[in-house]
Amino acid sequence: MHGSRIAAIGHYQPTRVLTNEDLAAIVDTSDEWIRTRVGIRTRHIAGPDEPVDELAAHAAAKALAAAGLGPADIDLVLVATSTAVDRSPNTAARVAARLGIPGPAAIDVNVVCAGFTHALATADHTVRAGAATRALVIGADEMSAVADWSDRSTCVLVGDGAGAAVVEACAPGEEPGIGPVLWGSVPEMGHSVRIEGTPPRFAQEGQSVYRWATTRLPAIARRTCERAGIAPEDLAGVVLHQANLRIIEPLAEKLGAVNAVIARDVIESGNTSAASIPLALSKLVEQGTLPSGAPVLLFGFGGNLSYAGQVIHCP
Repeated sequence: MHGSRIAAIGHYQPTRVLTNEDLAAIVDTSDEWIRTRVGIRTRHIAGPDEPVDELAAHAAAKALAAAGLGPADIDLVLVATSTAVDRSPNTAARVAARLGIPGPAAIDVNVVCAGFTHALATADHTVRAGAATRALVIGADEMSAVADWSDRSTCVLVGDGAGAAVVEACAPGEEPGIGPVLWGSVPEMGHSVRIEGTPPRFAQEGQSVYRWATTRLPAIARRTCERAGIAPEDLAGVVLHQANLRIIEPLAEKLGAVNAVIARDVIESGNTSAASIPLALSKLVEQGTLPSGAPVLLFGFGGNLSYAGQVIHCP
């Protein structure tokens, strides 16, 4: 078995931008209140005619183009999402149909905010086992569709978007570009982040999540680096789930990645759940902030109080 690597990455966000000032007109909040507590300034919001699979397909098309590949080169489509409206056809199948991918395995992965890193690990394992040659791994969510716009503690967080990666086998003798995954959950605390009800609505116990993320996760993130055989200070980049700037910055500091670029896309994009990691990584790659081949920690966490992380070589 050979390892796998990310050949290319792409992202997409809806054109509508919702500012903190816009939110202050519909709920009791202010720009200062939001920036002080979560660090967010703007977020992108999908329109009623922009379903999750459309966002996912736009991001995937960009990743395919960046890799110099066509739809026929893909035989596995994995979409991490928790906000798709329909159960069948699933989002992965709809993305495959939009892109004209012939006969792929099409699988949705619902691990909420840690969905992309779970899906990336699944694609890595599948390619390593020889069950797929190339995979599209997509994180896509429309958190605006499940937001309670009367709850100022949660509606200020959410945004919509998608990010996608093309995963393919490494050549014989080539160093794997996707490191071993470290994943798990705290199911007895799963109620701390919820998308429940009819219609479904996003809710969370913010203080519980903050304490868990800032006290328990740094050690788990360090163990992820250990599995990859790299010290945190040797990382070129750290892309954590873009939940809240007040979680991202302490977690990154406690990790000890003193020389790394820390993704802070949450400032512009808000919390886009499963989309947040590939969206932030794609922007750093597009901006030339991270050089190709550089070691980058991806670490997702959130809903179910699940987590998953791996060190990758930047595409």
